[in-house]
Amino acid sequence: MKSIWNGTLNFGLVSIPVKLYSAVEAKGVNFRMLHDKCKQPLNYKKICSKCKEEVDWKNVVKGIEIGENKYKVFSKEEIEKLKSKKSSIIEILKFVDFSQIDPIYFNDHYYLVPSKEKEKAYFLLKTILQTTAKVAIGRFILREKEHICLIKPYKTGMILNTLNYENEIRSISKIEELKEIPKLKKEEIELGTKIVNQMYEEELEMKEFKDTFSEKLLQAIKHKPIKIIEKSSKEIFHPNLVEALKASIK
Repeated sequence: MKSIWNGTLNFGLVSIPVKLYSAVEAKGVNFRMLHDKCKQPLNYKKICSKCKEEVDWKNVVKGIEIGENKYKVFSKEEIEKLKSKKSSIIEILKFVDFSQIDPIYFNDHYYLVPSKEKEKAYFLLKTILQTTAKVAIGRFILREKEHICLIKPYKTGMILNTLNYENEIRSISKIEELKEIPKLKKEEIELGTKIVNQMYEEELEMKEFKDTFSEKLLQAIKHKPIKIIEKSSKEIFHPNLVEALKASIK
């Protein structure tokens, strides 16, 4: 694997040389947009909305919209000056309990590893986080954006999760369908709870889940017959909630 970020993790007055590796790799089969006539990929061009002409990369600049059809343009030099001087530093700001972090704030996942083997300060921090059952909240810059992040022990190393900012989270209170809560009957709650208990498993094995759509696509590419499981696609609607719950119980 190739690291995507190299820098320093500051833990008090201790500086730890570290790297970031992407922890998640998208899998599956991707469709390409093709011309229906010759079956070749389509290319996307940069067309100016005003001039209606294709624009070469050398004529592309970066800007931020400040009004209708009005933009503040920044040169590469100006953008570099605005960046934090700590662009290669992960600065730990505080330590908190993991339970304090609402899952909605989690964004991307990265493996945080030492830049060299047997980096004592790295494994000291990992051990401290394990023994205290705490996680670190930090700040760093990745791909021209300042991120808040969470650092926690993970198997033989540590994992870094970038976190969404408060103003990036949409309020659930604005969703109309959730503003009125219906009254639930005692029998409905009891039957629903029984279904949950029947389907409950103490341990979750993620390897049992497969991307069945991608598997079928690969079968189709190899000209193999596609096995259709009717049970998974068949939907049964019961007009009465209690009857539907009773029918769900084994």
